[in-house]
Amino acid sequence: MEFLKDLWLFLKERKKWWLLPLLIVVVLIALFIVLGSGSALAPFIYSLF
Repeated sequence: MEFLKDLWLFLKERKKWWLLPLLIVVVLIALFIVLGSGSALAPFIYSLF
């Protein structure tokens, strides 16, 4: 949680708000891959990337 706090403070202080959507997309894709890797949908998910 310390990392997320530091990241938020960096974005706020340096006014790098354009990074926020990029970070959200990267986290969503990572969650999609991790959660989908153990299911029967895994071959279909991996073919998307």
